[in-house]
Amino acid sequence: MDSKAVIGDLSSFVSFSPWEKLHVQTKQFQFALSDNSSAHVHRWLPDGNVIAVVQIIHGMAEHGGRYERIAQALTDAGYAVYAQDLPGHGRTARAPDELGHFADHDGWSHVIGQINQLRQHIEHQQPQLPLFVLGHSMGSFLLQDYLIEHGRGLAGAMFSASSGDLGPLRVLGLSLLRMESLWYGRRHRSALAELMSFKDFNRRYKPARTDFDWLSRDPTEVDIYANDPRCGFRCSSGLWLDLLSAAGRLDDPQRLATIPKDLPVLIINGSDDAATQGAKGPRALERLYRKAGLTAITTHIYDNARHELLNETCREVVTEDLLRWLQERA
Repeated sequence: MDSKAVIGDLSSFVSFSPWEKLHVQTKQFQFALSDNSSAHVHRWLPDGNVIAVVQIIHGMAEHGGRYERIAQALTDAGYAVYAQDLPGHGRTARAPDELGHFADHDGWSHVIGQINQLRQHIEHQQPQLPLFVLGHSMGSFLLQDYLIEHGRGLAGAMFSASSGDLGPLRVLGLSLLRMESLWYGRRHRSALAELMSFKDFNRRYKPARTDFDWLSRDPTEVDIYANDPRCGFRCSSGLWLDLLSAAGRLDDPQRLATIPKDLPVLIINGSDDAATQGAKGPRALERLYRKAGLTAITTHIYDNARHELLNETCREVVTEDLLRWLQERA
């Protein structure tokens, strides 16, 4: 994929970072994909020399534009940052009925392929530079699978709000969603999946002020998410089937054996993240990788933090830790 894959420059402007007030070049563009579709991409560049690149894979029911704050902190430190809106998310979703749906068939592989196409574009635009990938929540599961297929050549992988074990409810949810999908179709927006996930997570924080208190202890950040029309939507049964099916094979030892043993891995999580059972999920991921022979794993668990560490009350500490980890490896 070469530079001709950029088919539409939606905006290009200079903004100021809230961290050090340095200039940041911010751009959004439509990126042409091999299946004749396109993805919306957010890009942030420092004004000076680029020392490395960070590619971000966002979570479910959100979009790449939400990572502007961490992107500006990274550009202040000399990193270029790219974050695509995944299929069915953000401005990649061309119509309201596309929100929350990957594809009618083989959606997970479809998304993995798009992530890799953007990586190829980045490597063409920023040749010879170290490339790190950060995956959050659903994006972290995509990253787990991506490393199995495409881990070679990466400078490092960062997992936010991830898990190495979704527990017995994954199998139950998969069975129920298969029946729902057969009855209503893969595009059906699943209230059942929402009830078993987001709504169940939120019930653990009482009294809950909103439906999204499980994301962060910072009410301002929760309200920003709740008021964003491109966040918090109900996803399709097909997307949930894609996620739960993929999660069932991420612990396969034969597949994990393909990940480069010397790949640096950073795992960050909140101790009060209902989606990962606190530290249990990320610690399970750490064990999987150590058992697979990976030798460069760093894990940070932040006390009392919830799901979105980059939007948590401790976000400045998280950002400093992330930058320190990158700077030691870039």
